[in-house]
Amino acid sequence: MRTEKLLAAIAIPVVLAVSAAHAAQPAYPERPIRLVIGSAPGSGPDIISRTVAERLYREWGQRIVVDSRPGVAGIISAELALRAAPDGYTWMMLTSQLFVATSVYPNLKFNLDEDFVSISLIGTVPFVQMVNPDLPVKSVRELIELAKKKPGNLRYGSAGAGASEHLSGVMFTNLTGTEMLHVPYKGVAQAIADTIAKEVHLTYAVLPAARPHIESGRLRALGVTSPKRAAVLPDVPSISEVVPGYQMFGWYSLVAPKGTPEEILAKVSAEVVKAVKEPAFGERLKALGIDIVGGSRSVLDDFRRNERKRISELVKASGVDIK
Repeated sequence: MRTEKLLAAIAIPVVLAVSAAHAAQPAYPERPIRLVIGSAPGSGPDIISRTVAERLYREWGQRIVVDSRPGVAGIISAELALRAAPDGYTWMMLTSQLFVATSVYPNLKFNLDEDFVSISLIGTVPFVQMVNPDLPVKSVRELIELAKKKPGNLRYGSAGAGASEHLSGVMFTNLTGTEMLHVPYKGVAQAIADTIAKEVHLTYAVLPAARPHIESGRLRALGVTSPKRAAVLPDVPSISEVVPGYQMFGWYSLVAPKGTPEEILAKVSAEVVKAVKEPAFGERLKALGIDIVGGSRSVLDDFRRNERKRISELVKASGVDIK
């Protein structure tokens, strides 16, 4: 009996101490979070980031501030995010664009695969090949014919050298035997604006960024880069229907600097997965043209490994080379 009383006397203070320590830990998040993106305002990553940020604010009551840092196909955003303290208050939108760039650009100051840890895979999305309506083409086939008649005369804009839009254009010219002049910008929004302004003849953009300009008639969609037609643009064919083997798609995910506490990563991942799989919120993303994944940390880990292999092989086959 005396032993039991002694053990109880020891256990109670220990339990109280653990409870007090747990209670002393601040609830996460206790202040605004910065979400760094490598694309300009109005781009697909910007639209998706703000949509997710709005949903998480309703849950947590803390702002997720979207910090747009376009340039060098997303490399600037990665350098910035990696300089932040790994305390859970800096996230980065990791997209296919940055994956392509890190497979192309030499002498980077970071290792994308090792310096950033996964949070969640949100979804995938096709790019859209769009032309100025004054260009006398209404189909992918007609664009190919015009490009062959005027080799090197047609100009296409992208979000930057080495970006996914650039690779989309390189793949198109390689597979069709055509020649077009690439015009790089600091973001896809500027490439879209210059396509509308007739500074360039065409561009490629992810569906969320492209759709408003297609529906307004400012740009004409010729094809989507995914193997199948997009549900929100059912009348726009897949480029692969005319160009066998053509395929490119974008994707959106969240990552954080290496060293971010595991419990924070787990909490954010669970909340993002829960959000994108909610019927109402999921429909908002689908309306933007996103194919929902809602993948956990491990799902994104596997996806990143597979994408690194796929993108590396794609870049090598395309001949894209940035020196």
